[in-house]
This record gives sequence, C-alpha cells and structure tokens, in this order.
Amino acid sequence: MHNSAYIAYLGLGSNLGDRAAHLLRAIAALANSGLPLLAASSLYQTEPVDYLAQPEFLNQVIAVQVPHRDPFALLKTCLGVELQLGRQRTVLRGPRTIDIDLLLFEDLVRNGEQDGVSLLLPHPRLHLRRFVLTPLAEIAPRIVHPVLGKTAKQLLAQTPDSATVQIYEGA
Repeated sequence: MHNSAYIAYLGLGSNLGDRAAHLLRAIAALANSGLPLLAASSLYQTEPVDYLAQPEFLNQVIAVQVPHRDPFALLKTCLGVELQLGRQRTVLRGPRTIDIDLLLFEDLVRNGEQDGVSLLLPHPRLHLRRFVLTPLAEIAPRIVHPVLGKTAKQLLAQTPDSATVQIYEGA
C-alpha cells in the first residue's frame, strides 16, 4: 500500500519574549499549514551556541505529518510560519522569536536550492547540537540519521557538545 503521509522532525527554538508561547504558536501555525503534530518533546532551556551574547533559548523537537515527499515545499512552509510569527533575520544565529529547523524528513538526503530556498538534509549540525539531540532522542530515540547511520540516542551519547540542556520548569 502506498504511504500518502510522511514524517518530518522539526527543531523549534525561541529566546525572545514569551518563549513557550512562541513555540505553541509555531506548532499551531504548522498544523494550520497542513502539518499536523504527531509528537512533541518536553521544552528544554538551553544556553546559546555560536552567538553567545543573547538570552537563553527554549528548544523543542516535534514530529509532524507531511502530506507530500517534497522537502523544499516543507521548508518553505516552515519559513512562512517563521515570518508569520514575526521572525526577523538581523544577526546570524542571533536572538529570535521563533526558529524552525528542518532536521530530518524520512530518510531523505538533499543538498540543493530551489526557488531561492537552500536546503541541507539532514540538518548539517544536527549531530553537533545537544539542544537538538536531547529532545529528538526523547521522542524518537531509535530514528536513524540517514548519513551517519546512528540513532538519535547514539548521536546524543557521542556528541562533542557539552552545552547545558535542561527540562524547562516554566515561569
């Protein structure tokens, strides 16, 4: 039987304003865009990486159902939701109301550009980011990275990233 629905894993992050509310709004907006939620990790409070002079993040990984096997269309939907929720790209890897990263989409491996959208799948820094691997391993510990051939749980155990990632207890 042909599968008409696919699963993608998205990384959500926010470090401006009401961070938890931004994550909830992103999930609702994604669902309204035709990407219903299948699973959601806990919220994790994480220290910034790369650009350090900014507030701490709340991060979460979600699994969504995707009606097509087109990673570019999926990424465009994610970017559209970011814009809809007020995302402004002023500082590279800087503070943001919402960030939606396409981490994994089935077992697809892509590196390309289409209609002005650049895509690297799986996400190129996925295995180097504790703030992504911790929530991913929570909801999909056995999902296999299509390039590295290791599970999310194995990647988390082996990541060189020592940043603090802890369950967010709320305000």
